[in-house]
Amino acid sequence: MTPPAPPARRRLVTPWLALASALVVLLGLSAPASQAATPLTVAQAVASQNGTSQTVRGYVVGQPTATNTVVRSAFPNDYALAIADSASETTTSRMLYVQVPSALRGQWGLRTNPTLLGKQVDVTGTLAAYFSHPGMTGTSAIATAGTGGGTGGGTGGTGDYDSTYYAPAIGKTGTALKSSLHGIIDDQTKLTYDQVWDALKDTDQDPNNANNVVEIYSGRSIAKSDNGGGVDQWNREHVWAKSHGDFGTATGPGTDVHHLRPEDVTVNSTRGNLDFDNGGSAVAQCTGCLSDGDSFEPRDAVKGDVARMIFYMAVRYEGDDGWANLEMNNSVGNGSAPNIGKLSVLLQWNAEDPVDAFEMRRNDRIYEAWQHNRNPFVDHPEWAAAIWG
Repeated sequence: MTPPAPPARRRLVTPWLALASALVVLLGLSAPASQAATPLTVAQAVASQNGTSQTVRGYVVGQPTATNTVVRSAFPNDYALAIADSASETTTSRMLYVQVPSALRGQWGLRTNPTLLGKQVDVTGTLAAYFSHPGMTGTSAIATAGTGGGTGGGTGGTGDYDSTYYAPAIGKTGTALKSSLHGIIDDQTKLTYDQVWDALKDTDQDPNNANNVVEIYSGRSIAKSDNGGGVDQWNREHVWAKSHGDFGTATGPGTDVHHLRPEDVTVNSTRGNLDFDNGGSAVAQCTGCLSDGDSFEPRDAVKGDVARMIFYMAVRYEGDDGWANLEMNNSVGNGSAPNIGKLSVLLQWNAEDPVDAFEMRRNDRIYEAWQHNRNPFVDHPEWAAAIWG
């Protein structure tokens, strides 16, 4: 029979293994899979709004549309999720509002994917207020809980600028958000009216024909070189009509490419300085457009584009740089006053016509090559409701 190991040997080996194992854990050299970090609960995340990057696990319970409002049906867009520790939670104070950047909206936005309601997900991002509510911003990944198969933010998404360009505005709402965004976007390179021609040939290039631009209202693709004042040529349309504030075409709001678009000369004349509203008679050479004595309605595919350009102008020009303070109201027939309407309709258009690839590319080109400022409402369409909703 084999004799037992000496007692002294057993006493030495066991403490040594225990000590070695403790050192491994303390030094962070390795850890058993069962000891891997687990996501925070929603309750923990709500109580830990400290700007750190974390992963949080919760059930999708709806879409936040205001500080104390979460909808569970008829989702207006794909921009945000509300998650909670219970799939049946209805108290907003026990929810975390999660920003969904543009790169993740196709897979994780509730308007596109309403069946996400009730699903458990892991979200990764920065614990910071969103809609003035405990939230997560700069979201970099979302995955079905426990799968680890999250989709990253990639390039060109909203989150790319949240920690840099938009950092002072993140987490704010109302007048505080508007003021913060104004301070960000009024730092820009200003163009002359002649330079606008070249800028539009870049920013509004037809993605299917690099020799053409796409007219905003008509949707017609036309040769870049066919610009001017003649019939069937394209010219420079001021979406915020230049008479609304009497800024003309002088360098400033009159040359700000964020609201200047190519348009057919005749259609541009029909639109004139009309406010925006629904209804009217059909506009010649502009399928889907309507107008009457005091308003103009663009085709459905660009209604959101129009709204977001108007929002930009109302934030960019606040009367502190020699130009009029441009503001929206709920009227039509504003004439030469520095106002444009209707605000309620523009908010509706913003919600109904989401940002598309053409609009995103346009925002990027203006930022990178021309004015070096961005339209915040292309990057964050939900900010319109946060300010004016």
